[in-house]
Amino acid sequence: MSFSVVIPARYASNRLPGKPLADIGGKTMVERVYRQATLSSADRVVIATDHPEIEATAKAFGAEVVMTSSEHPSGTDRLQQVAETLGFDEAHIIVNVQGDEPLIPPALIDQVASNLAGDPEASVATLCEPIHEAGELFNPNAVKVVLDARSHAIYFSRAALPWARDAFAGDIQDLPEGVCFNRHIGIYAYRVGLLNRFVQWGPSPLEAIECLEQLRVLYHGDRIHVEQATVTPPAGIDTPEDLERVRRLLMGR
Repeated sequence: MSFSVVIPARYASNRLPGKPLADIGGKTMVERVYRQATLSSADRVVIATDHPEIEATAKAFGAEVVMTSSEHPSGTDRLQQVAETLGFDEAHIIVNVQGDEPLIPPALIDQVASNLAGDPEASVATLCEPIHEAGELFNPNAVKVVLDARSHAIYFSRAALPWARDAFAGDIQDLPEGVCFNRHIGIYAYRVGLLNRFVQWGPSPLEAIECLEQLRVLYHGDRIHVEQATVTPPAGIDTPEDLERVRRLLMGR
């Protein structure tokens, strides 16, 4: 199996400006993400950025860097520009590793790439994990996914899915037994051909309603393979509090 990892690293961030350059135990965040990605089976790990300081920092620790437009509406658009710049063919697999996940397990990168390589019907692969608490199921920030019998996504939603009609008819305290609830984990493997189509489609109605860009793929009839993650991923870094949490964790190690 041959695949590449692309790490989108934007400088701008509403809650944590300059996030990729934040220091975590003597290394920048983007370097820590890069080092984790190089522990996977990827043939190539590339950092995609729109900022010269991130470019210079990444090159200083030996990373391959592709400069991309600052006008991209999403990380997926940035990936497509990298694929085009590097001349990847349409069958090539790219794993998108977010630039704010310095603790990303390499096993998850390999898992999602292997799943896509092994499913010729799918254009995208991603992961999920079981939901065990009602609070998480009804939290709109936790994205839920429902699967078909072939491990393809039927739908992603911020709503509680599936809706257990009888169990949820009264006061909801605990989740019913025997019902599978899955939370989506946002790591993706893409075939380059899908990326090329994705940027031509434009946002879909369902995507605009739910603010979930993976719904664009389902809206246009492409399939997304979903499997339960073999390893529970640590949370990424979105806020200064998240950054301090990861710093403390690494100091404890």
